[in-house]
Amino acid sequence: MYIVSTKQMQAAEKEADASGLTYDQMMENAGHAVAKAIEARFDLAGVRVLVLVGPGNNGGDGLVAARYLAQMGAIVSVYVWKRNTDDDKNWTLLEATAVEQIWGSDKNSQPRLDHLLGNSGIIIDALLGTGVSRPIEGSLAELLDKTKAALDTSRAPQGRGLVEPAYPTPNQNEFGPVMVALDVPSGLNSDTGEVDPHTLPADLTVTLAAVKCGHILMPGPTVVGQLIVGDIGLGPEHYTDEMIPVEMATATKVAHMLPPRPVGAHKGTFGTALLVAGSLNYTGAAILAGQAATRSGAGLVTLAPPQSIHPILASRLSDTTYLPLADDSGALTAEAVPALRERAASAKALLVGPGLGQAESTGEFLLALVQETDDLPPLILDADALNLLARHDEWWELLPPNCILTPHPGEMSRLTGRSIQEVEANRLEIAPEMAVKWKQVVLLKGAHTVIAAPEGRTMVLPFANPALAKAGSGDVLAGMVVGLLAQGLTPFEAAVAGGYMHGLAGEIARDNLGVSAVTSGDLVGFLPVAFRTVLGE
Repeated sequence: MYIVSTKQMQAAEKEADASGLTYDQMMENAGHAVAKAIEARFDLAGVRVLVLVGPGNNGGDGLVAARYLAQMGAIVSVYVWKRNTDDDKNWTLLEATAVEQIWGSDKNSQPRLDHLLGNSGIIIDALLGTGVSRPIEGSLAELLDKTKAALDTSRAPQGRGLVEPAYPTPNQNEFGPVMVALDVPSGLNSDTGEVDPHTLPADLTVTLAAVKCGHILMPGPTVVGQLIVGDIGLGPEHYTDEMIPVEMATATKVAHMLPPRPVGAHKGTFGTALLVAGSLNYTGAAILAGQAATRSGAGLVTLAPPQSIHPILASRLSDTTYLPLADDSGALTAEAVPALRERAASAKALLVGPGLGQAESTGEFLLALVQETDDLPPLILDADALNLLARHDEWWELLPPNCILTPHPGEMSRLTGRSIQEVEANRLEIAPEMAVKWKQVVLLKGAHTVIAAPEGRTMVLPFANPALAKAGSGDVLAGMVVGLLAQGLTPFEAAVAGGYMHGLAGEIARDNLGVSAVTSGDLVGFLPVAFRTVLGE
């Protein structure tokens, strides 16, 4: 599954047409895919569906979807906005059905539209597709605003009713109409993620063939809702080498990355993960990273904290072994490096950074550690390790190739010298650019985390979840990644799989606990469920 720009999508469709998959067939497949996605989620028998049809290919897809939805048992009406239906094959096919046709050009149709907006169970936005970047105005702005007002009215609590002060009343929004966007919500820029003020937020977006960049670049995700990708017949062969499309991570891809668990395995089979984490002020970071590394399936997890906080950690983590390191008032010092190197010789992966703090002595420890890397296992640098590195010019020259770097946007800003705003606006370009320049695997955290490898492969995680916006969430992620790296995954695979399992655990935690109440410790608790879900256990 790819993530593409508008030009890349058009080029792939052109390549498919040239190879025998015609535009007409792709449109038929697209409309059918939309209808199947809706049918899979809702009982369509007797449900009223209103399809808002525009002038381009998006509208054509909507006509096909309307025809299939009618065959599936829905009561379908189409409202046609500025579409010429002369010689329109899909319009001709629709006319042979019982689908109601309403013309936007007919002023007398407005009362009927108002009625359908207020009484339909599902409304489909098939007005504007990809490649539209001009501001919405005129009659289309009026139509979108009218639809949004109707949705707000339908979803508002009806009547005063009875109120029990000690217990909230049921959320009546659940009973309002469902808004479905075909490919992209009208007004969402499919390349930049910019959202027009008149854009109608969707509950469900069924995009076609590939995820569009605008679906995952903020603020695009705020109007996309649940994202489903519908198959229209395009395959990898239709994306030329020049495109170098970005991939979307899926459960199937991640399941193939995860290591097997043979019956005759022992703890050595699954490697040793060594974690340098924690300081006097950030003991929790070490605890969360250690717990996550253990939950990842690593055979042995060794936590290497400053020795002054070792008693605290030992009282909390019984599944790890310990290597207390020399410190100064809870901060690591360069004197800790020899002992760490000795233990690292038997480890399969080394994580440095969660909760280390940024004391001067810790910076000296880090520089002493990376001055000689020949005897170090595969390395992950997270959190304060990145902040300490960013203080040095051309810091990447200090590191061995193919480390895993896990910056959030603020840390990426410090590492690159670019503003946070620039980083956020250009996530899909900056992460792979820096991965190549630095010769490292870059895991750029945030809504739709981007993972880029130095050889050019880039993958995006499908999660945008505010439940993860909590202190310690990144520590859990780092622990997951080091645990999987210890089990023999490549650095890129460990970053992708660790990020995916972390994100999926966040989805499950949110669904069970609510978006506000999730803690980073909860993520650790739901990791087993995430693994079972991905592996189909």
